[in-house]
Amino acid sequence: MSKFITLIPDQNVCAPQGFKAAGVSAGIKKSHKLDLSLIYSKVPAIAAGVFTRNQVKAAPLLLTKKHLKSGYLQAIITNSGNANACTGKLGTQHAKQTAIALAKELKIDNTLIGVASTGVIGVTLPIEKILTSIPKLSAKLDSAEDQEAAKAIMTTDTFAKQAALAVTLSDGSIIKIGGMAKGSGMIHPNMATMLGFITTDADISAAALQIALSKAVNNSFNMISVDGDSSTNDMVLVMANKCAANTAIEDINHPDWQLFYEGLLCLCISLSKQIATDGEGATTLIAVNVSGAKSDKQAKLVAKSVVSSSLVKAAVFGNDANWGRIACAAGYANAAINPNKLNISLEKLMLFKHGMPLEFSEDEALKLLQNKEVNINLDLGLGEHSATAWGCDLTYDYVKINAAYRT
Repeated sequence: MSKFITLIPDQNVCAPQGFKAAGVSAGIKKSHKLDLSLIYSKVPAIAAGVFTRNQVKAAPLLLTKKHLKSGYLQAIITNSGNANACTGKLGTQHAKQTAIALAKELKIDNTLIGVASTGVIGVTLPIEKILTSIPKLSAKLDSAEDQEAAKAIMTTDTFAKQAALAVTLSDGSIIKIGGMAKGSGMIHPNMATMLGFITTDADISAAALQIALSKAVNNSFNMISVDGDSSTNDMVLVMANKCAANTAIEDINHPDWQLFYEGLLCLCISLSKQIATDGEGATTLIAVNVSGAKSDKQAKLVAKSVVSSSLVKAAVFGNDANWGRIACAAGYANAAINPNKLNISLEKLMLFKHGMPLEFSEDEALKLLQNKEVNINLDLGLGEHSATAWGCDLTYDYVKINAAYRT
């Protein structure tokens, strides 16, 4: 981590100046756990977003993309327990009703509101529960309510994903970046991830912010996989409200843009790894580190292919150092590797070198695979580019959780 970046423990979207949050139970979930979340900026914020490439897109996502065309957001409301996806014209109407009702409560324009949903697909949103809960949600807004907001976007998550950090800019001024995310199953992002919401008090232009977000997402959220399924509702949004009063970062050539990007990337990687760690039924975080690639694209393709392999995931769960599955997944990555130059290791334990299997200690491999985090390393021997992808093991519990998801 850069010396210019400092982590802020136990905080998320309210770490930057000018943001408040809240979370309440609207009764959407049968458990009556928190299921309605709100993030609010005291002033309209420059905003950027990335969205799922799944052709089946949820109504709230489409509405948020439309609102984002102005380049500004001031609030993001999220319900969990119901995805409001594949719900037709009624789903579109419900997303609009949510934005309009919240805008009236906050006394802002409804186009300044991002709307997100997560949960079961194909079930009509219980809109009256949301509309009657919005006044209570708005009344709870506070900078100390960020933990409740993070919990309210969870579905099968076992813990809230959150992070915050401070970045010291070239003139000595300090900006803060905070974020929260949800995700445990249906995780194989092809743009961003499940749901991720990021705040910053930095003064940065819309164009520079969008470039930073897209690049950070490609190197973090797009490099995780739990089960190979890309959701209908995936989005990552960022709001920048200028409350830090730093010298404006107008474009990517500004000396502080790179510092901002590095801070944003650090935050996104933290949230991504938390999601991979909390994969449904998971017991082990898997990191696949690829080096010696001809290009960044090749490194990413191989890393994502290996970490997404169900056979590799199952082998890690079974503590089986089956390097053949790793080589196989690298080979079908559509990345033109040379197997005679390929090296594979588990941590520092070399398993396969220059196309040939090596004798290794099965006992040592077993100990390494029993760790809570397992590092699989591949050297392609073709160049100087590298990439890392994160995932988790595939366990019996994953099937149990998803066999009864609706019940």
